[in-house]
Amino acid sequence: MKKAIVIGSRESKLAVIQSQMVISYLEEKRPDLELKLLTMKTTGDKILDQTLDKIGGKGLFVKELDKALLDKKSDVSVHSLKDMPMQIPKELPIIGFSKREDPRDVLILPKGRKQLDFKDPIGCSSRRRMLQLKELFPKAQFQSIRGNVLTRLEKLDHGKYGALILAAAGMKRLGLEERISRYFTIEEILPAPGQGILALQGREGEDYSYLDDFLDQESAYAAIAERAFVKELDGGCSSPTAAYAQVTGDRIFLTGLYYNEESKKYYKGSMEDKVENAKILGIRLAECLGGKKDGHR
Repeated sequence: MKKAIVIGSRESKLAVIQSQMVISYLEEKRPDLELKLLTMKTTGDKILDQTLDKIGGKGLFVKELDKALLDKKSDVSVHSLKDMPMQIPKELPIIGFSKREDPRDVLILPKGRKQLDFKDPIGCSSRRRMLQLKELFPKAQFQSIRGNVLTRLEKLDHGKYGALILAAAGMKRLGLEERISRYFTIEEILPAPGQGILALQGREGEDYSYLDDFLDQESAYAAIAERAFVKELDGGCSSPTAAYAQVTGDRIFLTGLYYNEESKKYYKGSMEDKVENAKILGIRLAECLGGKKDGHR
């Protein structure tokens, strides 16, 4: 009799595609397993008329999935790492991370439009993006937008926004790469911590060795450094932060951005270290930028 493994996922099309990536891998590598997908609508998916910082932050995207794990209705949850809160329950650890998809942010224009028109607001889901976009587009106006990628695209094409800023990873996984009008470089817009990486979460003490070959060590080092940077700054939805780490051989290079709410300035800098010091590197860069009096770019 095959061992049953239930994969928990948000019910959006993108979340299901991402979970199916894990299922497809296991179907090929582990035919001895019986695989099932359990989808659910999270609190963060239901409340779309308020920004995340006003309704409880990123934890609203994982609460129902966490409960399913604790109740043993599911065995593994698949998340976009950038949507996961910094505090992870000890009993529900992150098992590991997927190979990283394109980490960049992208510009999406309404169907048929070739140029950005500043008379309409740019739909943008995070202050991290807005702060950096103001440097690129001083004339632009921004308006918060919630909902899954397909919902946002529908609002864009119906004339509610002049453009959207989204993650390249989500557009590519949805097969919507042709909608991308411009890729922003990492230097132009530093991504959200973990952008492009999937996090797999399970129960403490259980054997998840069947996922070992799916998991990516370079992504793990990058995720650890980026999340340590944000956690040290106590960053989240209400405190704009950004971080991106690159691994080359046994070295890791981390760039971080921190916005100080009091001084209304942002601070950006980089450091590098050995990969085994990824967490320490994130903390050191956070201490450096968080303690600065005068910003630099």
